[in-house]
Amino acid sequence: MAEKVIIFDTTLRDGEQAPGASLTSLQKLEIAFQLEKLGVDVIEAGFPIASPDDFKGVNIISRNIKKSIICALARCLDKDIEVANQSLKPAKHPRIHIFLATSKIHLKYKFKKAEDEIEMIARRATRFARDLCDDIEFSPEDAIRTERDFLFRIIEIAIKEGATTINIPDTVGYSYPQEIFSLITDIFHNVPNINKATVSIHCHDDLGMAVANSLSAVLAGSRQVHCTINGIGERAGNASLEEIVMAIKTRKDVFSSVYTDIETQQIMRTSKLVSALTGFPVPPNKAIVGINAFRHESGIHQDAVIKKRITYEIIDPKDVGIKGSELVLGKHSGRHALIKRLKELGFKLDDKRIEEIFKKFKELGDKKKEIFDDDLIALVEEETRLKKRGYELVSVRVTTGTDITPQAVIKIEHTRKVYEAKSTGDGPVDACYRAIDKIVGKSVKLIDYKLEAITRGKDAQGLVRVEIMVGDKTFIGRGSSTDIIEASIKAYLDALNKSS
Repeated sequence: MAEKVIIFDTTLRDGEQAPGASLTSLQKLEIAFQLEKLGVDVIEAGFPIASPDDFKGVNIISRNIKKSIICALARCLDKDIEVANQSLKPAKHPRIHIFLATSKIHLKYKFKKAEDEIEMIARRATRFARDLCDDIEFSPEDAIRTERDFLFRIIEIAIKEGATTINIPDTVGYSYPQEIFSLITDIFHNVPNINKATVSIHCHDDLGMAVANSLSAVLAGSRQVHCTINGIGERAGNASLEEIVMAIKTRKDVFSSVYTDIETQQIMRTSKLVSALTGFPVPPNKAIVGINAFRHESGIHQDAVIKKRITYEIIDPKDVGIKGSELVLGKHSGRHALIKRLKELGFKLDDKRIEEIFKKFKELGDKKKEIFDDDLIALVEEETRLKKRGYELVSVRVTTGTDITPQAVIKIEHTRKVYEAKSTGDGPVDACYRAIDKIVGKSVKLIDYKLEAITRGKDAQGLVRVEIMVGDKTFIGRGSSTDIIEASIKAYLDALNKSS
């Protein structure tokens, strides 16, 4: 039978210890409600003795969360353990998590204590905590750099005194998957009473291997994993909950003997909430929850995904709470993605028109990082207007500055001939319009000029709308481009073409 991997979420404790990620007790409660919806087995709600608000956070979560185990952290000190226990009083399922450094580096520089003293502290603290709470988790801090014989003795003592979970922390993210596998295996083989406790793993990401190390521990027999939402945590962060859970779910060929109870459709919602409340943005290339995780721009990839999603996606976006994969349009995109999106926008275009739009689409892709729906609509409208021919911009060169009079040199095509004119003006747009007036030979009065961004980002397309008067009639023209001057000229020409 498959065994359950207990998901121990420490976003509200270790995650909050990331510099700048401080949360209020009410913000912690909001995240805790979402973690409960996510199906997290254990919520480490905080380090109660750290501050009054940390105590309040654990206490308020203990009063409101009923399904998940609520855990509070404490050092192996009576006062810490008492305060942790007090904060957990309202909890339906309380757990006290105690920790004690065991590596020679920590013993020498932090504690200045001998191994036998550490054994005595571990024995006494575990027994004291067990008298207060039935569910005790013990962590030998910096376990990876602890001499194994000493580590085995400490673990045996903690279990003997009542610890129900033994957590193995890679406190400084020093380890690698094979070493973790070896250590967990050795713990099972060398701690006589290990069968009386659940073996847990807690990995940091200092060398970028927190998730890989955690999964290696699961393969070696660990049945609890410490993790955080979005992988936030001290220094380089902790193992990401979403990555661990989805690796176990996706690679059933490897993790056939284990499962989690996480409601994976809640992953994206939880990720966004934690990001919003901590102020830590999720990197776009972050696995599972990054904005680019299910987006495709390459034409080759887009074509394949249109035909069969699994060609380039190993996870169904819906499984993590995303509506679906997205074909991002940009300079790498191909015809199939463009055609698909144009159809979704309601355009029915023949092959010739699609080819003309595709050419302009590629030109726009060289100017913009991403092409949005409004860009496509503008391209189609622009191409439709050009079908009528008339005056068409060939090129423009503008000279302007704070201490010179703006000057424009314009080339316009009309009836297969190219005309050029030069003019100055009150501004670069005015100079362009005066040059165009010289070419068309009409008396044109500009009634109105409006500019707005029709797409997002610094490279957004600008939409210019102009109203002109030729004779006693008014005409409205529109033009769009990532270049405001070009958009202004296109709008002016569009209006002039309507006047012809």
